[in-house]
Amino acid sequence: MEFPEFAPGMSARVELTVTDADTAQAVGSGDVPVLGTPRILALAEAATVAATARQIPGGITTVGSRAEIEHRAATPLGRRVVAQATLTKVDGRKLLFEVTVHDGDLLVAEVRVERVLLDRQRFIARAMER
Repeated sequence: MEFPEFAPGMSARVELTVTDADTAQAVGSGDVPVLGTPRILALAEAATVAATARQIPGGITTVGSRAEIEHRAATPLGRRVVAQATLTKVDGRKLLFEVTVHDGDLLVAEVRVERVLLDRQRFIARAMER
């Protein structure tokens, strides 16, 4: 299967208004009612998926293979955060993204995400064999 070509600079953004379901208490990463780190990671990954979604043909997908997160500021309930993902490097089938998450002008988190291009059906079939 032939994989599409991606160029650094591709980007996308996703937004989230923090609810009870997004808190550290709800996701099991702490006992405080603020945006949980796992939810920030999920938001960052959603932004990376959105960045490539327009150019991925049927049968091809990307999966997350590595992530590094720096959670810098707490975000309370009701606040809107924006994750902006930018493709910074392409290394064969590896796509490397830098993601920033902001609450207005406040930098909430920086996330580096690596995704790998692969054949969707083959990936699912291998997972099901286990």
